[in-house]
Amino acid sequence: MINISLCDDELAEITYLSSLVRNWAAARGVDARLSGYQSAESFLFAYEEDKSVDILLLDIQMGGMDGVELARRMRKDNETVQIIFITGFSDFIAEGYDVSALHYLMKPVKEEKLHEVLDKAADRLKKAEQTLLVQTPDATAKVLLADILYIEAFAHYVAIQTNTASIETRANIGEIEQSVGEGFIRCHRSYIVGLQHIRRITKTDVILDDGKNIPLSRRLYTEVNLAFIEFYKGRR
Repeated sequence: MINISLCDDELAEITYLSSLVRNWAAARGVDARLSGYQSAESFLFAYEEDKSVDILLLDIQMGGMDGVELARRMRKDNETVQIIFITGFSDFIAEGYDVSALHYLMKPVKEEKLHEVLDKAADRLKKAEQTLLVQTPDATAKVLLADILYIEAFAHYVAIQTNTASIETRANIGEIEQSVGEGFIRCHRSYIVGLQHIRRITKTDVILDDGKNIPLSRRLYTEVNLAFIEFYKGRR
């Protein structure tokens, strides 16, 4: 089951997009539950009762709270929801990246393009469920790959940093690098970072969404920068 919410202040737009989403779900054999909201406020009210939304098709310009502000609030609580902006204007693209939007679509939305983006969203949801098993001194811990901000190597252990915890395990950073696979990049002999959590890259640092600076090796700059660009090209 994939829970898909549509938020647009025009009922006709919600009806139109809903038909396109249903066509996609039928063509892909996906069990999808749709819900529509005509304001950011009504969506948030429902979200407080049920936070199971997986994909959010979100209009940017609405009366009251706009879509960008709603997306910011969502990101404080939910890192995995796939946000797809629907807009009649291209002025808000940069803000879309600030909230890790998967894509933005220009109105009128074309069915083929929406289906392509929904395919990407469904794929990212599958990847977000992937986990890394970590042996700690007390237990074996399961860590969602999507929650990992960065991994830091020390003398005899590595620390896996998420938004809520730092998990230490006796392991080699090279072994961890192989385990996490795609979606991560080695930026320094002692650091691996999650590409989805990078805000920007300088010649000396990788800056994460939370403002944390991770050192960037000079010899790895080109590789890291290309990986970052390719990762976000895949989100367009």
